[in-house]
Amino acid sequence: MVKYFLGQSVLQSSWDQVFAAFWQRYPNPYSKHVLTEDTVHRELTSDQKLLSRRLLTKTNRMPRWAERLFPANVAHSVSILEDSVVDPQNQTMTTFTWNINHAQLMVVEERCVYRVNSDNSGWTEIRQEAWVSSSLFGVSRAVQEFGLARFKSNVTKTMKGFEYILAKLQGEAPPKTLVETAREAKERPRRRHWQLRRRPRTLPARQPGSSSSSRSRPRPEAAA
Repeated sequence: MVKYFLGQSVLQSSWDQVFAAFWQRYPNPYSKHVLTEDTVHRELTSDQKLLSRRLLTKTNRMPRWAERLFPANVAHSVSILEDSVVDPQNQTMTTFTWNINHAQLMVVEERCVYRVNSDNSGWTEIRQEAWVSSSLFGVSRAVQEFGLARFKSNVTKTMKGFEYILAKLQGEAPPKTLVETAREAKERPRRRHWQLRRRPRTLPARQPGSSSSSRSRPRPEAAA
């Protein structure tokens, strides 16, 4: 039994811009689970297609129930191979990724196709497929469910990371992360409090000829 995922997303940037951002998307605030990236092979074919293979290392935290079943020396990171085929003539980019260790625990295979959006030529659509499988007897279903849920979470991070890098490449202010937004919301009342405390207190200007008192008191008459 294999868990299958199909997702389609649209980036409001041209294919050329997405292609350039793809190679520069790490690091970004949404990719903290990506530890390293290395290009191990690159080739330009006779029909002008760019073939690349990269090795990525990502965090591989297991669910708490699984930590009880596996020894403590199990690595907390996973190595992933990424093969990509870029066809600039047809403006398509296809990537294939799969993990090369912990395969007995779980295998996640992913295929992404980046192409020009059919409704808007200035946008890029992404078709993403994934297959999650496990050969562990007795707990394979639970492992697959966990792997699929984590994959969906990483899909959201990937799209946010893309938008962040695209904004930087286009000279725009990158969108703030939820953590940054929450931190600013927390610090805003504190800054306001200190501004009010440090603000000098000013007294209203006196009018010419006026006394220090706002109301003149009657002078007491001499006793008869």
